[in-house]
Amino acid sequence: MRQKPSIRLLPAAALALLAGLAPAAARPVVVELFTSQSCSSCPPAEALIGALAREGGDVLPLAYHVTYWNHLDWRDTYSLPAATERQNAYAKRLDGQVYTPQAVIDGQTGLVGSQEAAVRAAIAAAKAGGGEAVPVSLAREGGLRVRLGAGTGSGTVTLVGFDPSHVTSVARGENAGRTIKQANVVRSVAEIGRWTGAAREWTLPWPAGEAAAVIVQDGAGHVIGAARTGG
Repeated sequence: MRQKPSIRLLPAAALALLAGLAPAAARPVVVELFTSQSCSSCPPAEALIGALAREGGDVLPLAYHVTYWNHLDWRDTYSLPAATERQNAYAKRLDGQVYTPQAVIDGQTGLVGSQEAAVRAAIAAAKAGGGEAVPVSLAREGGLRVRLGAGTGSGTVTLVGFDPSHVTSVARGENAGRTIKQANVVRSVAEIGRWTGAAREWTLPWPAGEAAAVIVQDGAGHVIGAARTGG
């Protein structure tokens, strides 16, 4: 059973005491890859996610393993119904397409996830777009403490748990006999609440996964805040 998070608004004095939280001074561009171990076109996209993860700081790459390939000869060991649901939600907002490997950049641009030049161009465009970001801070204190600073606008807050690295030997299906290196593999996805412009804090159990990320998205699905910790 999912535990309900404790939520409260913070007075200014309490916010000052949270200076030890890991800040997200420059919001990372969020790159969400929808992938499957059964998709023969996906390993190059997985490799790109790994490269982006190694390059660090200003990009948050996440690999969501979808379920709709599992009817074939191989069941993706990290497939999640929540990953498929998230991709379907993007399809409704973007171009209506659901496929692998699909990359969604900052919740607003969908493209083929194995096309490195196009993905990097979309990341650069998202960085250049700038705009005011929601301050997001995370800290591992028993569980996970999430703090959103004050700002303008509103958005949905999503908690993602992920593992930084996995290696999978695929025995059957389109990738039979291949060993796939996978980075930032999403293990859990859950909406934890809304941000309405006021500073807000959540104290949560640590999600499934070695690391955690929080993504804040406005009503159109565009990312307006993000941060990661752990792993």
